[in-house]
Amino acid sequence: MPVGRRHHLIVDCPDPRRLARFWSAVLGEPITHDDGDFVVVSADTTTSGMAFQRAPDQRAATWPDPAVPQQMHVDVMVDDVEVAGAAVVALGAVRLAGEDVFADPAGHPFCLIRRPGWAPPID
Repeated sequence: MPVGRRHHLIVDCPDPRRLARFWSAVLGEPITHDDGDFVVVSADTTTSGMAFQRAPDQRAATWPDPAVPQQMHVDVMVDDVEVAGAAVVALGAVRLAGEDVFADPAGHPFCLIRRPGWAPPID
């Protein structure tokens, strides 16, 4: 029996609304809560998702240099890595060193991974 169940992945950032809009567009899920300092992106108000918490002094990771390590890491499964890469860059991501590694607008690294066979298509 599990001890608990995942609620939200909480991500520190200087601008929660901006980062929530980015991840909302990448994941195709709405913003379901926004009090200015804490913004949630999830399928609905009763589903776990990602939350963005104001941290004015958060520093962007210096991937792959460990001087400022990654504070979180998200793998995003996609059907077509090239198409998805172009889409996230258009939304404000930056391509980093490494295979299919990007940074969100607040500098958090994330990877695009080809959808595993066990997962249903993204669309």
